[in-house]
Amino acid sequence: MHPFDRALDLRTIETGLLRGTTEPQWANMVGPFGGITAAVLLRAVESHPDRIGDPLALTVNFAAPIADGEFDIALRAARTNRSNQHWTVELRQGDEVKTTATALFGLHRDTWADIEAHPPKAAAPEDIPRGDFFEGVVWADRYDMRFTEGAIPEDGVLSDSSTTTLWLRDELERPLDFAALAAVSDIFYPRVFLRRGGYVPAGTITLTTYFHTDKAQIDAVGSDFMLGSAHANAFSRGYFDQSAHLWSRDGVLLTSTHQLVYFKD
Repeated sequence: MHPFDRALDLRTIETGLLRGTTEPQWANMVGPFGGITAAVLLRAVESHPDRIGDPLALTVNFAAPIADGEFDIALRAARTNRSNQHWTVELRQGDEVKTTATALFGLHRDTWADIEAHPPKAAAPEDIPRGDFFEGVVWADRYDMRFTEGAIPEDGVLSDSSTTTLWLRDELERPLDFAALAAVSDIFYPRVFLRRGGYVPAGTITLTTYFHTDKAQIDAVGSDFMLGSAHANAFSRGYFDQSAHLWSRDGVLLTSTHQLVYFKD
């Protein structure tokens, strides 16, 4: 089984309660990679028999580090409307709530459409060497990353820009789905690392992902490279925000994300 599918292997305990286990190959510096946690929570909603439509938005609040081992996910549909459905989700270990989330699912309709966000110019991924990541970050080995801008900074080398742009895909070329898209949308390291020239203690507090695509467009991506770009808007009083976009190779906007990150300086 692919490491991603192992991480998303959930067992039904009762209606609205699932149990999973952390997967070592998705370990981060503290606890699991935030993207895999987002993916697990999204998959929990996807697998519920009352779910309607596709993911439109997912907000994950990282309340406390998740310890290695089993965890429970409690979820319920807070409201179902004609075209959309609102979910509340909690990830618990024992009596402790480690992560909370809200998810919005909905039915797609054919309407007028326009995309104002445009992908940055970048050479083809085949023309860019594979990049390195921070030593000891296990989950990074699950992806093939090729940086065109804002690669992992050298210690002590500060940058005036917080922007990182890169091509990325699953290392084992697993075909994309909504859960995998939720995970990879959080692939960007904290922007403060780039501005401050190396590792700074930091961690995401809340992450919102908006899905601009449908299943047919995701299937068209398959296991191909995607182009991602992230930047920060403001660093202040121990926090910063981080915005990112993810496009298919042919320029289809797949997701946009926004997150709030704490850091120590």
